[in-house]
Amino acid sequence: MKRMGGLIAGLLLLSPLAASAEDRVEYEKHTEINFEDDTIQGDLTRPDGELVDAKGKVTHSNLVKVRDTFRDQVLESVGEL
Repeated sequence: MKRMGGLIAGLLLLSPLAASAEDRVEYEKHTEINFEDDTIQGDLTRPDGELVDAKGKVTHSNLVKVRDTFRDQVLESVGEL
């Protein structure tokens, strides 16, 4: 009984390999399409809508505030040495 189950399992595992070998598609390296006898007509199609411009460059204020009394405070601290 175990032999029969193993045989069936083996056949089920090998069946996709056999099917894929039959369905193999081979493509040529170079494909040439000839449109000499055909007239091709068409229009340029564009999407309906408008082009929306993005916002311009945003200017930010400087977040660093220079203290007016900084120089005076440095000179005072030097005098304390």
